[in-house]
Amino acid sequence: MDADRGDRHRFRRRVGRPGRRVLSASTLLACGALLLSGCASMPDSGDVRRVDSSPSSDVDSQVRVYGVSPGKGEQPAELVSGFLEATTSDEENFGTAKEYLTKGAAKRWQPFAATTVLEQAPDVRVETDPGDRDGSGKTVVLSGKRIAVVDATHAYKPDEQPYEERIHLTLSGSEWRIDGPPRGLILGESDFQRIYRSVNKYYFADLGPDAEGSKAGNSVLVADPVYVRRRIDPVTATVKALLDGPTGWLEPVVSTSFPSGTALGRRDERLSLDDSKALKVRLSDRAARVSAARCARMAAQTLFTVQDLGEGTSQVSSVRLERQNGSELCALSRDAARAYAPDGVEGHPRHQYFVDSDHRMVRLSDDEDRPQPVPGPFGVDGAGLGSVAVSRDERDAAGVTADGQALYVTRMASGAERSKVLLRSQGGSVEHGLTAPSWDGLGGLWVADRNPRQPRLYRLRGGTGPADEVELPKLGGGWITALRVSADGSRIAMLVKRSGHTTLRLGRIERRGTAAAPELSVRALKAIAPKLEDVDTFSWAGDSRLVVAGRESDGVQQLQYVETDGSPANVPEVPGPNGVQSIGASEDQTRPLIAETRENGIVRLLPNTDWKTVDQDGSAPVYPG
Repeated sequence: MDADRGDRHRFRRRVGRPGRRVLSASTLLACGALLLSGCASMPDSGDVRRVDSSPSSDVDSQVRVYGVSPGKGEQPAELVSGFLEATTSDEENFGTAKEYLTKGAAKRWQPFAATTVLEQAPDVRVETDPGDRDGSGKTVVLSGKRIAVVDATHAYKPDEQPYEERIHLTLSGSEWRIDGPPRGLILGESDFQRIYRSVNKYYFADLGPDAEGSKAGNSVLVADPVYVRRRIDPVTATVKALLDGPTGWLEPVVSTSFPSGTALGRRDERLSLDDSKALKVRLSDRAARVSAARCARMAAQTLFTVQDLGEGTSQVSSVRLERQNGSELCALSRDAARAYAPDGVEGHPRHQYFVDSDHRMVRLSDDEDRPQPVPGPFGVDGAGLGSVAVSRDERDAAGVTADGQALYVTRMASGAERSKVLLRSQGGSVEHGLTAPSWDGLGGLWVADRNPRQPRLYRLRGGTGPADEVELPKLGGGWITALRVSADGSRIAMLVKRSGHTTLRLGRIERRGTAAAPELSVRALKAIAPKLEDVDTFSWAGDSRLVVAGRESDGVQQLQYVETDGSPANVPEVPGPNGVQSIGASEDQTRPLIAETRENGIVRLLPNTDWKTVDQDGSAPVYPG
């Protein structure tokens, strides 16, 4: 390597993503700093050359990345590496990446057919092709460790396994070009996180026979997370994804108010928020004749879907839906949309709750340091509780006895009486008794019997019965050890113990039958913390987010947030206390975490503080839900 090339190599690795043209304020500042400090010399002649990329977790999120066109005489491995680099650019239509393809392949290639996410950028090697007799064709092999796939509907699915794919090249004149490109995009995890962001689409829960008795009627919104490109027209991409309908996993338990086939009014439509954070969406003629009530539901879906796409912390102020000719279908302000807000079923929790050393139920508000017994029979001496749950309106409480054998419900009010035993375990021990119960936002109370010989899941209508047995998928000899139901009642997260390991699974709740005889089932269980070999505890911490404490193969417990699609949540890491045994969180992400630890009892993390012990001997902390 000559001096110029060596200097250029070092310079490019210091100021930008290797192998890409980068323009940003931080890049220009870095260039100036390097030249002034003499850390590297800036060549004043020569061409721009690509260098191999390496994963980086500290990529400046504001950097704009542009692809580098293929150079003359590039060999197959170098050309394929350049193509992969070009697909990580911030070009809307991958114009530079297509320069690496033959004309026919450029027309056929569908970059969004799927996105394969690898642990790091793939290894590239040329494979000997026995059929290549005249030297006009070459096969290049990509390999690595796959961690996930994003499908054409933008849905993320964890999928850890070895990855290998072959790409074919041919001579186009005197230059190599790709005539057999890969299916979709292939990205290392760091590039994927830089290029894409997770957004929640919202659809209405299909409550079936439970709709009539639901506290929220048929206006319960359910979050459906998908991934869109951060910088390439994210508002338009997100609204298009909403109009395309729910992802395949969630589709059986939700519905959309948009008429089938509804699209944007123009193919080249570009949506953006105006200066007042209002959004106008022109729709195709499929939506031209909807009623005012249905249009309001469509607007609510749109508003909550795009609410976090505004700059900074500002949210969308209103949504106006228009016909294809530009006339107004309806408009909905953020205040009017409160009637549909997900926190209508999530509630606005005022307290955290747990069980004290006397097996009573106690509670804390954010400005209290000492817990107080709850009013009613669960707060008196001799309550004998082991775990508790609180309804979303904080009026009712459910409790499982310390021996795990019986479930009771009571009103949290002076003079209230404890109910009769609503459910008994068949497990015969604390470990194999009833799980801690969980309330959905519709008024239903959920609990599982951990009897390993016959694990069962129940939903008590209205919180007091009757207890409907919920059909479970086969657990492969495993059993449920803990559960939490989402506020919308459409999803259930469960810890499943099997073959010595405990994993976190998410299932959708399907409802059939009649109001008098509902038929409930949990379907399509999927792992949502795939990197953890054992999960100790978890809680819902957002519309599509959970906080989880568990262990990878090294056995060290860690606290992390995960999305319901199994992807890591894009939120700041929270240092976990040591030995977390149980954790409570709220869907309202401004509320503090509360946890039970092995050494310090009940600890709480208030904003801008460290974890602080609030009860040395307490256990089983929860928020309403």
